[in-house]
Amino acid sequence: MNTLPRRQTPSSAIVLLVVTVVAFFIQVSGLINPTALALWPLEMGFAPWQLITYGFLHGGLAHLFLNMFALYMFGPLIERAWGSRRFLIYYFVCLVGAGLVQLAVTAMMGAPRPTIGASGAMFGLLLAFGMMYPNERILLIFPPIPMKAKWFVLAYGALTLFFGMTGTMAGVAHFAHLGGMLFGLVLILFWGQRDFQRRRR
Repeated sequence: MNTLPRRQTPSSAIVLLVVTVVAFFIQVSGLINPTALALWPLEMGFAPWQLITYGFLHGGLAHLFLNMFALYMFGPLIERAWGSRRFLIYYFVCLVGAGLVQLAVTAMMGAPRPTIGASGAMFGLLLAFGMMYPNERILLIFPPIPMKAKWFVLAYGALTLFFGMTGTMAGVAHFAHLGGMLFGLVLILFWGQRDFQRRRR
C-alpha cells in the first residue's frame, strides 16, 4: 500500500517574514490607518494590543529590509534548533519585551512619537544566534568585515547602549532594541534551567 508523503509545515520564521512584508504594504497603501497599531506612550493613547501590532509596522523600505534580512538570516536556523513553538514564543516575548522597555523609557524621558518596527525582536534573534553559534562568522554589510557571532553581539549591544545613552541617532528606539535582547536572555536562561532540571529528573 502506498502512503502519501508527509506534508511539511512552512517555516514559522518565513511566515512571519511574509506577514510582516504584507502588513507593510497594506500600511503604505492607505487601506488601513496604522495610527492605532503603533506603540504609543502610556499617556498618549497606549492600548495593550500595540505591544504586538507595532512590530508589523515599519518606517520605510530600508527599515523593513534590515529587519526582514535579519529574520531571514537567523530565524530559520534558530527555529530548526528549537522547533516552531519555542521559536514563536521567543520571538513574541522579545517583541513585547522591547515594547515594555520602550514604554518605560518614554515614561521616564518623554517621547512624543509612537514606536514602530520589529527591531527589538531582531535583536533578540541576534542574541540567540550569538549564544547558540558563538564562533560562527558573520559578514557585516558595512563595513564588510567578518566577525565571530559572539563578538558581533557584544559589540552591537554595546554600541546600541552608547547610542541610547548619548542620544545619538535620534528617532531610533535604542533602548527597545536592548529590551529585546534583555527579555530574550532572560527567557533563554529560564529555558536552560528548566531543561537542566528536567534532564536531572
